[in-house]
Amino acid sequence: MNPVTHELLPSLEEIVAARDVVNEVATPTPLDSARFLSEILDTPVWIKCENMQRTGSYKIRGATNRLAHLTEEQRSRGVIAASAGNHAQGVAFAARELGVEATIFMPLGVPLPKLAATRGYGAKIELVGQSFQETLAAAQARAEATGAEFIAPYDHHDVIVGQATLGMDIVDQLPDVETVIVPIGGGGLISGVTAALVQLAEQQHRKVRIIGVQAQNSAAFAASLEAGEPVTIQATPTIADGIAVSRPGNLTFPIVQRYVDEVVTVSEDDISRAILLLVERAKLVVEPAGATAVAAILAGKIRAEGNTVAILSGGNIDPMMLEKVISRGLTASDRYVKMTFGISDTPGQLATISRILFEEQANVIEVLHTRHNKGLQVSEVELEVSVETRGTEHMRRVVDALRAAGYNPRVDLNDETS
Repeated sequence: MNPVTHELLPSLEEIVAARDVVNEVATPTPLDSARFLSEILDTPVWIKCENMQRTGSYKIRGATNRLAHLTEEQRSRGVIAASAGNHAQGVAFAARELGVEATIFMPLGVPLPKLAATRGYGAKIELVGQSFQETLAAAQARAEATGAEFIAPYDHHDVIVGQATLGMDIVDQLPDVETVIVPIGGGGLISGVTAALVQLAEQQHRKVRIIGVQAQNSAAFAASLEAGEPVTIQATPTIADGIAVSRPGNLTFPIVQRYVDEVVTVSEDDISRAILLLVERAKLVVEPAGATAVAAILAGKIRAEGNTVAILSGGNIDPMMLEKVISRGLTASDRYVKMTFGISDTPGQLATISRILFEEQANVIEVLHTRHNKGLQVSEVELEVSVETRGTEHMRRVVDALRAAGYNPRVDLNDETS
């Protein structure tokens, strides 16, 4: 880490004052030991459960602090925000608690649970635009026309200070924390958490290692750090839409550049596996963006150094998306496997394959049998079998048993073995 200088960071005095404000609206969230992650890193790991925060994410912290710093005149004109998810809910809830009228612009295709929650917190909703950029432009135009205060999601000093209260909470709950893993979108959360951790650690004459995690498909910070300045990327779709930002913030980038030790990226399959693991082992529902810190651990992207905290930044996931992600997580973990066979069109073939699967204790989910696919010989049929296994090792045993019996199933695997 570079020598600590503080001209870019909010002061500890600001962060302490913000925590008094934020705690009037937000709630303390658990810091739970995660043995299943400790075994992977061979060091103690805790998960900071901001998915259990009011409104379902850390965003309420920055929104509350931002709104609390508005003047009475600014409050009287109301606030406007643009968001498809957590920022919308954070601003709506904070505005209700602080007695400020809020209008939230959301894209036309916003998932119903997010729309209903934001409306339920008392905000006026404007559904505008097929893309978020159209939504954002409409919100900024309305703010300019009406004089309402536009509440940016991450690139504002008061928002960063509000998010910094999460860093203070971590140190209060685990004073000897040594590594903290933080999801990154626009950089507001990691900038705030870093501001608190760096300065609190310096008071104790020690250092805390800070690692940021982005989705591979939308890794604006990784590209910008390599370029040495904020750059705009062409983001591709990602399930981690909560951190899908095409350019770092002007305030957040220099903080990350100077103080954050490392930024790593994770794949869609990494994220899906993390969500599945958190459901199964921690009994926690976490949204894709919120699961990226755990995804980085599972993917082997994190070098362990002492007491480690992985921040689960949010839990707002559409149930339909959760179903899809869990299915993808099962597939990525080799626990749901689709095998395709070209076999001779003779009696007993399906029975033989079924017997082998039974003997290897693979659970058959679906079978498709057809004579009509292109490339098949007149004497051949194609058999597609979907099975549940107990993971990669078990799946390989199943495939090996089928091959030993003379079959050659085509299987999509997640590594070099096929």
